[in-house]
Parts: sequence; structure tokens; C-alpha cells
Amino acid sequence: MAKLTETFTNIFKIQELRERLLFTALLLIVVRIGSHVTLPGVDASLLADTIRQSSEGTIFGLYDLFVGGAFSNAAVFALGIMPYISSSIVIQLMGAVIPYFQKLQKEGEDGRKKITQYTRYGTVLIAALQASGVVVKLVNTATPAGPIVPLAVQGFGFTLSTIIVLTAGTMFMMWLGEQITERGIGNGISLIIFIGIIARFPHSVLDEFQLVQSGARSLIIEIVIFIAMGFIIAAVVLVTQGTRRIPVQYAKRVVGRKVYGGVTQYIPLRVNTAGVMPIIFAQALMFVPQIVFSFFPESDFIAELSTEYFGYDSWTYAIIYGAMIVFFTYFYTAIAFNPKDVADNMKRQGGFIPGIRPGAHTAEFVDNILTKITLPGSIFLAVVAILPTMLVKMGITPNFASFFGGTSLLIIVGVALDTLQQVEAHLLMRHYDGFMKSGKLRGRRG
Repeated sequence: MAKLTETFTNIFKIQELRERLLFTALLLIVVRIGSHVTLPGVDASLLADTIRQSSEGTIFGLYDLFVGGAFSNAAVFALGIMPYISSSIVIQLMGAVIPYFQKLQKEGEDGRKKITQYTRYGTVLIAALQASGVVVKLVNTATPAGPIVPLAVQGFGFTLSTIIVLTAGTMFMMWLGEQITERGIGNGISLIIFIGIIARFPHSVLDEFQLVQSGARSLIIEIVIFIAMGFIIAAVVLVTQGTRRIPVQYAKRVVGRKVYGGVTQYIPLRVNTAGVMPIIFAQALMFVPQIVFSFFPESDFIAELSTEYFGYDSWTYAIIYGAMIVFFTYFYTAIAFNPKDVADNMKRQGGFIPGIRPGAHTAEFVDNILTKITLPGSIFLAVVAILPTMLVKMGITPNFASFFGGTSLLIIVGVALDTLQQVEAHLLMRHYDGFMKSGKLRGRRG
């Protein structure tokens, strides 16, 4: 405990790290403030928990979890950062199949700037489409005292202004995320989603324990649930941190009177190389059908399709969602780690894997191992992600289930570990002991 306290103290001794943490905290506070600023034209006095209650147990309830309650608050940040995530998915998929985007990916900094610009254009388009769905949701949401959007306000003016405000809110959050990534600590986009999920934690726990107070559930069962979730969190940490180390031998080289090389190093291949991105990508796409369905509020067929096949607690939703996570795990791993580049770098530096010829054979060997260890990692992510569906079937409240088992849990653990590793790097660079070194969060190696 004393060692951990000393590590926290060391964080604030480093000026650059202290400034980055403060900058990140301030921008995240801005995000939370924007999540409580109600859209113009919406009657805040009638709003209360109307939208949250009507969305509970649906995909909109999960969306509200990701944006930290901004959707149920009918806030200017109601769309969150998800349109940007969806646009990033589309652009990266294009990079895999369209030669023009493949060429941009290979052009270095100039190509990256163009891809970023296209991603922003796509964000505006997707945000505008999703904002249209939010307008339909708001207009058709009513309370016993009347609609939350007064009839006198409804019309083209309200629709246009709401679309503009929601789209601008998403673009502003995208800019905040980029600023956090560049000048703060951690990945800004992931941290915005992370802070939104954390903000909903008290509500989820309160809803669950209200069942205990009402006698609908035993306190012992709640304790068992919390203990089980603790084991799940530990398993997620182990898989996220788990690596397969490949030994690399470097030949001895004599330069003048000095001898270089002759040592054995390791290539750490992570079981979950893609991190939390497959979860975010898959979830962003799973929101699309419900956004489309929201344009047809009076259709019985669409309502049945939305509930029975794309509902948050349906098995069809769980199977499609799990399959998409497996796909995006392999897809993002292929983007993040290129075995051919690793093999070429090893060959230039005089390194080789014992028993494997340098060059193409090394790239094939590394790719084969990466493919094998990615499979159980992707299946584990998919199983944990669809766990809320099983918990809801067992009678757990949807908000609580979505927080403690599934997408929310994976995002929280993944983002927390990534951010912690960046803080660790700053500490070690200044010759301080980090969190990992102190043994508090050491991953399993093997």
C-alpha cells in the first residue's frame, strides 16, 4: 500500500505528466457538462427520466450508457462520439478493399491527414442521420402532462435546429478527443466513452439495490453477483495483459573494439492485440439498425423486428454482435500488427527466430502464431460482450447487466489499462517505479 501511495505521489512530481493529467481532467469535465445541457425546444421540466425509462432494456438504453446519460437528458451531446466511431469503421474498411484508400494509408503523414479529413466528413453525415432519428424519438416521447417537445415547437424549425446542434455537439466532442490524445494522457475518444460509462455507474447500482429493498431479490444473491463480476473483471485483465513471447536471437557484430548483438530478446504478441477497439466498432454498427427503425415509430412490423431480432436482450442480437466482435478483432489486429514489417526489421538488424529462416518464413511463422492466439482472445471478448443478454434473461436489471458484464466492462478495463500504461511510461522514463513494476497490475506472460 505504501508503494502504491508513493507511485501516485511520483505522478505529480513530473511536471509534464501532471499538466497532461490536469488537461485531460478539464476536458472530460467539459464533456460531462455538455451531457446535461438540454436541447433547445425540449421541455426540461417534463423530461425527468422519461426517455431513460422508455429506453431501458433496449439498444437505446445501451446507447445512453455510452454517452453518460446525455441521450436520456436530451442533451446537446446526446449522440456522443459514436458517429465518429462509425465513420472510422467505414474508412478503415474502405482501406482494406479500395485501392485509393490503401494508397493513402501508405503515404505517411500526408495520407493520414487526408484519411482524417474524410473521417470527419463521414462523421458529419452519420451524425446528421442519427440526429434525425433522435428528433423522431423526442417528438414521439410523451408524459402524462404532455409531450416533452411542445406541439407549438414541433416542426421543420425544431428538426433543423436539433440536427445542427446534435451534429455540432458530436464534432465538438471529436475535437475534444483529439486534443486529449495530443495534449493529454490516453486515447481521447476511448476516454470520452469511458467517462460516460463510469458516470452511469451510480444509477445502475441504485436500480439494482432498489430491487433488494423492495424484496424482489435477496441481498445474498446481489453479493454473489458482485463476487462473480469481480472474477470476470480479473479474467478480462488477464486476457488483456496476456502475451506470447517469441524469442529473437541477434548475431554478434564487431565494430571497432566493441561487440554488438549476441543477445536474446523477445517479440511480445498480445492475446488481445486489438484491445478494446473491436468492441467499440461492433457496438457502433449494432446501433445502426435501431437508428433506422426509429424513423418508423408507427409500424408494427418494424416494432416486432426491433424487439424480437435486434433487441438488446434477444439471442439474435447476441449472436450477430459476438460474430462481429470476432471479425473486428482479426481485422483490427491485421491493421495494428504487420508480421512482414516485423520480419523485415529483424532481418535488417541481424535478428532471427531460432529454427526459422529470416524473411518470408519468419513473417509466416509470426502470422501463424498471431492467428492462433487471437482466436481464443476474440472468442473470450465475444462471450463477455454477450454476457448481459444472459444476465437479463436471469432477471438482472438491464442497466446493471450492461455495466458489469459485456461491452461496458471491456471498455472500462481496456481503456483503464491503456491509460495506466501511458502513465507508467512517463514514470519509468523519469526513473520512477510504475504501477506495473510495483506488482499491482502485472499481466500474465507465457
